[in-house]
Amino acid sequence: MADDHIRYDILAQDALRGVMRKVLGEVAKTGLPGNHHFFITFLTTAPGVRISSRIRERYPEQMTIVLQYQYWDLKVSETGFEVSLSFSDIPEKLEIPFSAVRGFYDPSVNFELEFDVPLASAEQNDDDAPVATLQPVTAASSARPEAPASEAADAEEVKETGKGADVVSLDAFRKK
Repeated sequence: MADDHIRYDILAQDALRGVMRKVLGEVAKTGLPGNHHFFITFLTTAPGVRISSRIRERYPEQMTIVLQYQYWDLKVSETGFEVSLSFSDIPEKLEIPFSAVRGFYDPSVNFELEFDVPLASAEQNDDDAPVATLQPVTAASSARPEAPASEAADAEEVKETGKGADVVSLDAFRKK
Protein backbone atom coordinates (compact mmCIF):
# COMPACT_ATOMS: atom_id res chain seq x y z
CA MET A 1 0.00 0.00 0.00
CA ALA A 2 1.08 3.56 -0.62
CA ASP A 3 2.36 5.67 2.24
CA ASP A 4 0.22 8.63 3.25
CA HIS A 5 2.75 11.43 2.85
CA ILE A 6 0.02 14.05 3.12
CA ARG A 7 -1.04 12.78 6.60
CA TYR A 8 -4.77 13.20 6.24
CA ASP A 9 -5.21 11.96 9.81
CA ILE A 10 -3.31 14.94 11.19
CA LEU A 11 -5.10 17.37 8.86
CA ALA A 12 -8.47 16.02 9.99
CA GLN A 13 -7.52 16.31 13.65
CA ASP A 14 -6.42 19.92 13.13
CA ALA A 15 -9.72 20.69 11.39
CA LEU A 16 -11.76 19.21 14.25
CA ARG A 17 -9.69 21.12 16.80
CA GLY A 18 -10.47 24.19 14.71
CA VAL A 19 -14.17 23.66 15.46
CA MET A 20 -13.42 23.77 19.18
CA ARG A 21 -11.12 26.80 18.72
CA LYS A 22 -13.80 28.71 16.79
CA VAL A 23 -16.55 27.92 19.29
CA LEU A 24 -14.45 28.94 22.28
CA GLY A 25 -13.31 32.09 20.47
CA GLU A 26 -16.92 33.14 19.88
CA VAL A 27 -17.84 32.40 23.49
CA ALA A 28 -14.86 34.49 24.67
CA LYS A 29 -16.22 37.44 22.67
CA THR A 30 -19.98 37.15 23.23
CA GLY A 31 -20.59 34.67 26.05
CA LEU A 32 -22.42 31.37 25.98
CA PRO A 33 -25.51 31.47 23.75
CA GLY A 34 -28.75 29.87 24.94
CA ASN A 35 -28.27 26.69 26.96
CA HIS A 36 -24.86 25.85 25.48
CA HIS A 37 -22.14 24.81 27.92
CA PHE A 38 -19.05 22.67 27.63
CA PHE A 39 -17.28 19.78 29.29
CA ILE A 40 -13.62 19.92 28.24
CA THR A 41 -11.36 16.99 29.16
CA PHE A 42 -7.60 17.42 28.89
CA LEU A 43 -4.38 15.72 29.96
CA THR A 44 -2.90 17.56 32.92
CA THR A 45 0.64 16.37 32.09
CA ALA A 46 0.61 17.35 28.41
CA PRO A 47 3.23 19.85 27.22
CA GLY A 48 2.07 23.43 27.62
CA VAL A 49 -0.61 22.76 30.25
CA ARG A 50 -0.28 25.29 33.05
CA ILE A 51 -2.24 24.54 36.20
CA SER A 52 -1.43 24.91 39.87
CA SER A 53 0.41 22.13 41.65
CA ARG A 54 -2.64 21.75 43.91
CA ILE A 55 -4.85 20.96 40.92
CA ARG A 56 -2.20 18.75 39.31
CA GLU A 57 -1.96 16.70 42.52
CA ARG A 58 -5.72 16.23 42.57
CA TYR A 59 -5.85 15.32 38.86
CA PRO A 60 -2.49 13.71 38.04
CA GLU A 61 -3.46 12.44 34.56
CA GLN A 62 -6.53 14.18 33.20
CA MET A 63 -9.41 16.33 34.29
CA THR A 64 -12.65 17.70 32.95
CA ILE A 65 -13.65 21.32 33.38
CA VAL A 66 -17.13 22.73 32.90
CA LEU A 67 -17.65 26.10 31.24
CA GLN A 68 -21.20 27.07 32.14
CA TYR A 69 -22.00 29.55 34.90
CA GLN A 70 -18.93 30.65 36.78
CA TYR A 71 -15.86 31.10 34.65
CA TRP A 72 -14.05 34.26 33.71
CA ASP A 73 -11.19 35.64 31.63
CA LEU A 74 -11.65 33.13 28.80
CA LYS A 75 -8.98 33.89 26.20
CA VAL A 76 -8.42 31.88 23.03
CA SER A 77 -5.35 31.81 20.80
CA GLU A 78 -4.38 29.73 17.78
CA THR A 79 -2.71 27.14 20.01
CA GLY A 80 -4.90 26.99 23.10
CA PHE A 81 -7.05 28.76 25.64
CA GLU A 82 -6.88 30.05 29.17
CA VAL A 83 -9.70 30.38 31.62
CA SER A 84 -10.19 31.12 35.29
CA LEU A 85 -12.39 28.86 37.41
CA SER A 86 -13.06 28.35 41.08
CA PHE A 87 -12.00 25.06 42.71
CA SER A 88 -13.36 24.67 46.24
CA ASP A 89 -13.83 28.45 46.35
CA ILE A 90 -10.20 29.07 45.33
CA PRO A 91 -9.79 30.89 41.99
CA GLU A 92 -7.38 29.22 39.57
CA LYS A 93 -6.12 30.18 36.13
CA LEU A 94 -5.69 27.29 33.68
CA GLU A 95 -3.77 27.43 30.40
CA ILE A 96 -4.59 24.54 28.08
CA PRO A 97 -3.16 23.94 24.62
CA PHE A 98 -5.64 22.46 22.15
CA SER A 99 -3.18 19.61 21.63
CA ALA A 100 -3.81 18.50 25.26
CA VAL A 101 -7.60 18.28 24.86
CA ARG A 102 -9.04 14.76 24.78
CA GLY A 103 -12.70 15.68 24.65
CA PHE A 104 -15.04 18.57 23.97
CA TYR A 105 -18.73 18.00 24.75
CA ASP A 106 -21.74 20.32 24.55
CA PRO A 107 -24.59 18.44 26.26
CA SER A 108 -27.18 21.05 25.25
CA VAL A 109 -27.04 19.73 21.67
CA ASN A 110 -25.35 16.36 22.30
CA PHE A 111 -22.26 17.32 20.29
CA GLU A 112 -18.98 15.64 21.14
CA LEU A 113 -15.45 15.60 19.77
CA GLU A 114 -12.96 13.09 21.12
CA PHE A 115 -9.23 13.13 20.44
CA ASP A 116 -6.55 10.54 21.09
CA VAL A 117 -3.76 12.50 22.75
CA PRO A 118 -0.42 10.74 23.20
CA LEU A 119 1.00 10.80 26.70
CA ALA A 120 3.91 13.21 27.06
CA SER A 121 6.26 10.46 28.17
CA ALA A 122 5.28 7.97 25.46
CA GLU A 123 7.38 7.85 22.34
CA GLN A 124 5.39 8.06 19.17
CA ASN A 125 5.94 6.63 15.72
CA ASP A 126 3.90 7.19 12.57
CA ASP A 127 1.46 4.39 13.39
CA ASP A 128 0.71 5.96 16.77
CA ALA A 129 -0.11 9.41 15.40
CA PRO A 130 -2.96 11.12 17.24
CA VAL A 131 -6.28 10.41 15.61
CA ALA A 132 -9.44 12.40 16.14
CA THR A 133 -12.80 10.76 16.31
CA LEU A 134 -16.11 12.47 15.87
CA GLN A 135 -18.72 10.82 18.01
CA PRO A 136 -22.39 11.53 17.43
CA VAL A 137 -24.28 11.34 20.71
CA THR A 138 -28.00 11.04 21.14
CA ALA A 139 -29.91 11.85 24.29
CA ALA A 140 -30.73 8.18 24.80
CA SER A 141 -27.12 7.06 24.51
CA SER A 142 -25.31 9.91 26.21
CA ALA A 143 -23.30 8.70 29.18
CA ARG A 144 -22.06 12.18 30.13
CA PRO A 145 -23.17 13.54 33.48
CA GLU A 146 -25.06 16.79 33.73
CA ALA A 147 -23.43 18.96 36.40
CA PRO A 148 -25.88 20.72 38.71
CA ALA A 149 -25.62 24.50 38.65
CA SER A 150 -23.95 24.52 42.06
CA GLU A 151 -21.15 22.26 40.81
CA ALA A 152 -20.71 23.78 37.36
CA ALA A 153 -18.04 26.22 38.50
CA ASP A 154 -15.86 23.48 39.96
CA ALA A 155 -14.01 21.07 37.72
CA GLU A 156 -14.84 17.51 38.58
CA GLU A 157 -13.26 14.44 37.07
CA VAL A 158 -15.66 12.69 34.71
CA LYS A 159 -15.35 8.94 34.66
CA GLU A 160 -15.52 7.54 31.15
CA THR A 161 -18.20 4.91 30.75
CA GLY A 162 -19.28 2.79 27.83
CA LYS A 163 -21.24 4.67 25.22
CA GLY A 164 -24.03 3.32 23.07
CA ALA A 165 -23.36 5.67 20.15
CA ASP A 166 -21.41 4.66 17.08
CA VAL A 167 -17.90 6.08 16.91
CA VAL A 168 -16.61 7.16 13.54
CA SER A 169 -12.84 6.89 13.64
CA LEU A 170 -10.84 8.73 11.05
CA ASP A 171 -8.23 6.01 11.44
CA ALA A 172 -10.62 3.59 9.76
CA PHE A 173 -10.26 5.51 6.52
CA ARG A 174 -6.48 5.80 6.71
CA LYS A 175 -4.47 3.46 4.50
CA LYS A 176 -1.76 1.65 6.39
